[in-house]
Amino acid sequence: MGLLKWSTRPTEGVGVRKPEVNIVRGLLARATTPLLPDDYLHLVNPLWTARELRGKVLSVVKETEDTATVRIRTGWGFPAGYKPGQYVGIGLQIDGRWRWRSYSLTSIGAAEKKTITITVKANPDGFLSTHLVDGVTPATIIRLAAPQGDFHLPEPVPRKILFVTAGSGITPVIAMLRSLASRGQQPDILHIHSAPTRDDVIFLDEMEKLADTTPSYALNLRLTRDMGKFTVDRLDEWVPDWRERECWTCGPAGMLDAMESHYESGGLRERLHIERFAISRTDHGGEGGAVRFAISDKEVEIDGATTLLEAGESVGIQMPFGCRMGICQTCVLPLAGGYVRDLRTGEERREGERIQTCISSASGACTLDI
Repeated sequence: MGLLKWSTRPTEGVGVRKPEVNIVRGLLARATTPLLPDDYLHLVNPLWTARELRGKVLSVVKETEDTATVRIRTGWGFPAGYKPGQYVGIGLQIDGRWRWRSYSLTSIGAAEKKTITITVKANPDGFLSTHLVDGVTPATIIRLAAPQGDFHLPEPVPRKILFVTAGSGITPVIAMLRSLASRGQQPDILHIHSAPTRDDVIFLDEMEKLADTTPSYALNLRLTRDMGKFTVDRLDEWVPDWRERECWTCGPAGMLDAMESHYESGGLRERLHIERFAISRTDHGGEGGAVRFAISDKEVEIDGATTLLEAGESVGIQMPFGCRMGICQTCVLPLAGGYVRDLRTGEERREGERIQTCISSASGACTLDI
């Protein structure tokens, strides 16, 4: 047992799917001290490292004027068994600092042969999204976080499905549609999708071809500049049997809030599956203040609308995160001092509690153990 501990000690904290791999890596590390073998391997190939998940940008293809699909080759350790509809964390170094965001996967899993795709809409206020659409070049090495999320189809697939999407909310749903097609599954699907004009519809050709060739898939395309915005009041008209269908919806916060209220009032909330791309904030933000990151020995002043997750990333700390919307609990950290406020509910948290950094802001000076 002493020899085993001695062999693996240099690789403590390095995650692998087969623990015995660390015995070999640990023995090699003894011969390459003070570096791990991974430190040498990544000089040969940047994707050869088990310390973190990495990827290499293969291509960036425009879908619309402000949207692009980024194809990425994944490195060692990236899970092959993710579910269509889940999201992945993307880390990109810009101006010497790592910036992280989560994006829905538009690829469908094992069939993609060690490549994944995300389709990104450039947000004028989103530094990383704009860079991914218009600035990133092939061969760029990025960091990845493992896929996660509950927004995916169950097994067995429901017999009748309703998709309600708008704008870039199509991205997780297109992965579901592609997966169903690849497996030859044809449930009864009604799909309502909204965008300002035809030029703004991401995957327009693919959806229209699917509607033309698959009798079980019906597309109701709403071009809002001419037809007006989607409204839940017309569900009875457009989908008379919507109460019998499992519904997956993704898009702007207002649409999602309306869908949630509509299903709750009908006693059918359990049939509704929502994917949000942004926090549902209340008017009860924090007061702002100085945030100290104790272990990293860094401090930053933020306003009451900036999350603690964003604060840490702004000073170069690799913060844990997943959904960035307060759902998955990946970002939870201990609050070592002070007070913070939940941006969704206005509830205040105090020293000693574990908090979700992606939905919390400072209420005066506070300290995090990271």
